[in-house]
Amino acid sequence: MIRLLLLITGFAFVLACPLIAQDTKGETKATVDLFGSLDDETLMNESPPSSVIASTKAWEKLAKAWGIQNPARVDFDKEILVLATTRGSRLNLSTRLDDQGDLKIVAISTRDLRPGFRYAIKSVSKEGVKTVNGQPLLKE
Repeated sequence: MIRLLLLITGFAFVLACPLIAQDTKGETKATVDLFGSLDDETLMNESPPSSVIASTKAWEKLAKAWGIQNPARVDFDKEILVLATTRGSRLNLSTRLDDQGDLKIVAISTRDLRPGFRYAIKSVSKEGVKTVNGQPLLKE
């Protein structure tokens, strides 16, 4: 009886998976996903004000300033990098592309302040992206 219940429960979970996947429509998947922490808070000023990196030059400049070893190669003809920083101890960065082509960048961090800062950087496909958080996507 227990085996049958486990089999039925497992089958119900498999059936539910496609429903879960449908709820994430519009969510973008990152091919570059970096998280780090730096002690020098002044380096936060090196991040672009728009939270978007759209060129190899800008990416290499930020990677050098923040000491990112072997920065990932990004094809900026097809992708952009989005980033967020916080002084909190944890940071979660997500993106979502809406039906009008606006890429929403959402960063959630803890309110506890720690020395230095944390950063998150993700790559996002440029396909269908017209604006980022309501602002035009600019090539740097």
